[in-house]
Amino acid sequence: MEDVTYLLSKLLWFPAKPGNAALLLIAIGLALLWRGRRWGRWPALAGLGFFVALMALPLHQWVQAPLEDRFARPAAEPAHIDGIVVLGGAVEQNLTEARGIPALNGAAERMTEPVALLRRHPEARLVFTGGQGSLVHGGVTEADVAAALWRDLGVPADRLVLERQARNTWENATLTRQLVQPKPGETWLLVTSASHMPRAMGVFRRAGWTEITPWPVNYRTGSTFAAQTDASLPDRLREFEWSVREWVGLVAYHLLGRTDAVFPAP
Repeated sequence: MEDVTYLLSKLLWFPAKPGNAALLLIAIGLALLWRGRRWGRWPALAGLGFFVALMALPLHQWVQAPLEDRFARPAAEPAHIDGIVVLGGAVEQNLTEARGIPALNGAAERMTEPVALLRRHPEARLVFTGGQGSLVHGGVTEADVAAALWRDLGVPADRLVLERQARNTWENATLTRQLVQPKPGETWLLVTSASHMPRAMGVFRRAGWTEITPWPVNYRTGSTFAAQTDASLPDRLREFEWSVREWVGLVAYHLLGRTDAVFPAP
């Protein structure tokens, strides 16, 4: 069942991605117009209108801000930290394999923030969870990239725990819990992108992580005029699609019983 769910999530998302869906509408509309169907202008205009609206309005900010604001980082850092769980999604394993050096993407704070935390808390363990999250991949896992990067940044091997099998957030939570077996009373931090934190917290709670503290990073929204407008169309599209994927994921995970609420709260 897990394999089927994983496969469907990848296959169905490709045509459902807003950018892809808009392009399909434009293509369908143009094909209809070419065949003399005047009503083809409506799907073509709908697809084109999406890109115009994305360029003229901060749609990417509007859909992502509620996700990022759901779980705030604690006002004070815990005095004692037993472990830091870092979710995959910030590394590019295929590029790493092709070029031979660790490659990061726009969520790089997932990888840098834990190192700073680790230096301030010598008692903590650093746990990375991530295997192969794409259908087409090579032989390098996300955990392999994390190990190489953190080794170069001076993280001692005896403080690092790697989970190499997880393909999605549900497997991140369940497989990591089996691996580290957190004990009652321990303080664990969960590090992931702020927009992903609602789904991640809902899943980790459902998987039995009763005492884990959200530590969001990689914020992409802001209230200033510059933050609202200073982004190119490709960047806006990427952020919009990421946010829509999170909203869809929240609904899907709740229907699958992987979260207790559609929009988990603090």
